[in-house]
Amino acid sequence: MPPHIALLVNPHSGRRRAAVLAVRLKEALRDAGARVHVYTGRSAADSRRMARLAAADRPDALVAVGGDGLVHQALQGVVGTGVPLAAVPAGTGNDIVRAFGRPRGSVHDTAAAVLRGRTRPTDAVRLSLADGTRRYFLSVLACGFDARVNERVNAQRVRVGRAGYVVGLMAELRSFRPIDYEIDVDGRRIAEPGMLVAVGNTCAYGGGMRVCPDAEPDDGLLDVVFVRQARIGRFLRLFPRVFNGSHTGLDEVVVERGRTVTIRADAGAAYADGERMGDPPLVCEVVPKAVEMLELTS
Repeated sequence: MPPHIALLVNPHSGRRRAAVLAVRLKEALRDAGARVHVYTGRSAADSRRMARLAAADRPDALVAVGGDGLVHQALQGVVGTGVPLAAVPAGTGNDIVRAFGRPRGSVHDTAAAVLRGRTRPTDAVRLSLADGTRRYFLSVLACGFDARVNERVNAQRVRVGRAGYVVGLMAELRSFRPIDYEIDVDGRRIAEPGMLVAVGNTCAYGGGMRVCPDAEPDDGLLDVVFVRQARIGRFLRLFPRVFNGSHTGLDEVVVERGRTVTIRADAGAAYADGERMGDPPLVCEVVPKAVEMLELTS
């Protein structure tokens, strides 16, 4: 029986680049002898529903063609099922793809890697929201200054990439005040004002910002990075260090590791995998080896 591959596509991702890439990948997979079923999500909720439908059909792999947000929705369908998940980048951030290996070569090479079926058992993070909702994420949860910048960027009528993030950052700096946090990491408590907290299963968010530089997605632990209260000028000087991960050595930064992280704060909505989650209180619990990630690098 030929291998069965499910493609989950956000046709609007990457200025419709995902739709073109998905068509080419579908053709390459079929040329290689696979049976391919395409699922198209018109919204985040629709993509999540499609991912669950696809996983219920027990394909040999679910391939998400889009950005981190689409991979996040695909994760909700496959976590705990044993159906392998692959991420083919066609978005703007693509931090999940960076963590697990960007496909190399032509679309036919990507198809061959999908069909080769080499997987990496990977942790996921179960997130419990205040209303009882549960979601899973793969990369980083942000709560505080960075999440508020994300809110501003998402509200922009015209998206202009990294420049839009800078505009949102400068706008948030004008009104931001330190947040009173209570953070529990396996029973160890941080209770003080701060600028942000990040909970990482992988190291980066925001298109390559290495906020949790030592996070590994298969070690059964979450990396927690908390930035203490700082004057705006000082914060502006230290924040760029997140791009190379050198911020963790600063006095203003606290780093913890654990299996369960609880965040309480009047911080506004948190984001995970670049997607809006909800306001604290939040509980993050690592679920070891909850998903099989397909390795698409040679």
